Amino acid sequence: MAPKLLWVGLGNMGRLQGMCKNIVEKAQVEYPVLVYNRTKQRSVEFSDQFPAGKTEVVDSIAAGVARADIIFTILAKDDVVEAVAEDIFKACDVKGKLFVECSTIHPDTTARVAKAFQDRGAEFVAAPVFGAPAMGELGQLVGVLAGPKSSVEKASQFFKGVMAKAEIDMSDEPYEKALQLKLVGNTFILNMVEQLSEGLVLAEKSGLGTQYLHDFVENILPGPYAAYSTRILSGAYHKMSYPLFPVDLALKDARHALSLAEASGVQMRNLEVANAHLAKVKEHDGEKGDIAGIYGAVREEGGLKYENN
Repeated sequence: MAPKLLWVGLGNMGRLQGMCKNIVEKAQVEYPVLVYNRTKQRSVEFSDQFPAGKTEVVDSIAAGVARADIIFTILAKDDVVEAVAEDIFKACDVKGKLFVECSTIHPDTTARVAKAFQDRGAEFVAAPVFGAPAMGELGQLVGVLAGPKSSVEKASQFFKGVMAKAEIDMSDEPYEKALQLKLVGNTFILNMVEQLSEGLVLAEKSGLGTQYLHDFVENILPGPYAAYSTRILSGAYHKMSYPLFPVDLALKDARHALSLAEASGVQMRNLEVANAHLAKVKEHDGEKGDIAGIYGAVREEGGLKYENN
């Protein structure tokens, strides 16, 4: 029998909605996908995209969990993940249900939450994902799945070929390893934006010109580098009404990665520089700041205006 699914967390980010959209459209389910978001209107607007019977908006997490066999959660911060888990425990019997936790949180948080679910007879898979919002929309993410092999196998049917183009299978590994990989992987994104920003500012200030450097990036470093270079030079980082990669989430990821490094006796100098620039983005743009705003912070350090032309 096909499982009943609950998706918790749509937020403002296109990737989250894209993930759920692909489950609704591609997953082998016989029942409406239950959808919950703290702001109900987002759930309603999302649900209205589909034919009747494909989705159903629920008024509370507890109401959805009570009816679902598999629950996907993707939330912004560690304290929110833990608070949602506590709300579920107070309201529902979770025995026999599978919880697939896709949030980017600290490995220690994941371990605590996983233990709490397992102690109550539930299955748990840590499943953070890599990929930009557009990749989420296209089902081209990369999932990282850790936990008991039998649980990972249940969860994986919704990743490769549905939400994701590939999986990194960590079956029977400790849950926290999935989040360690996610955090270390995200430092590559932060460092990429930092390097692009520094290079583009140098190109402008030295008289080389940003277009020639952008041409180099497109030809030698196609893919994410070229995409971020285009996004930076377009001025999207200061023109967008809502960020694609919010500065608050980037700061959280950097903080967790630096914590992991410190605990391991490792220094991440590049990340420290990027983190300092993120703090300036937050100061300049508030919660609307985007990771690509690092370019604006580097511009200011070089005597240029934060916003490009």
